[in-house]
Amino acid sequence: MSRIGKKPIPIPKGVTVKVGADAVEIQGPKGKLTQKLPPGIAMELVEGHLHAKLKREDPELQKFHGLARSLVANGVQGVTEGFKRELDIVGIGYRGEVRGKQVVFALGYSHPVVFDVPTGIEIAIEKQTHITVTGVDRQQVGQVAANIRSLRKPDPYKQKGVRYTGEVLKKKVGKTGA
Repeated sequence: MSRIGKKPIPIPKGVTVKVGADAVEIQGPKGKLTQKLPPGIAMELVEGHLHAKLKREDPELQKFHGLARSLVANGVQGVTEGFKRELDIVGIGYRGEVRGKQVVFALGYSHPVVFDVPTGIEIAIEKQTHITVTGVDRQQVGQVAANIRSLRKPDPYKQKGVRYTGEVLKKKVGKTGA
C-alpha cells in the first residue's frame, strides 16, 4: 500500500463532500469541484476525514492509491484556499493587459497575442508585467500558466520572455579550448 494513500484527508469546516462510485464532489467557499477517481479506488468518509481505499487487493491498483488521495486532497485545498501561479514578463515593450475574458499580450511579435481565459480561472496583471493566475483546480491553474509561458518562452541569453516568478534561467556551458 502507498504511504501517501494511507494518510487521511481532513475536511475543514465549510466544506461538503459527496462520495460517489467513481467521483468525489467537493464544495467549499471558493467553489465546486468534481474529482474523478481512478478505477479500483474508492473514497470513504469517516468522522470528518476522507480515506482512500483499494476495492480489491491487486498489485496493479496500488500505483493509483496515492494518486487518488493526492487528487482529492488537492480538490479540498482548492475549494478552501485556491491555487495561484505567478509569472513575470521580461523585455523592453513586453506587457499584458486584461480585457474582459481575454488577455492581450505584446511580446515582441508583429501583432498582439490574444489569450482566452478559460472558465474557472482568474487572471490579474499588475504593473503590466506581473501575471497572477488563480483558480480552484490545481491542474487547470498550472496548465493555463504553462500555456501563457509558452507564448514567449524565456531566452536564457537575452533574459527576455515570460517566466515563472523566481525561475532561474541556465545558460548552456560553452566549448572549452582544451
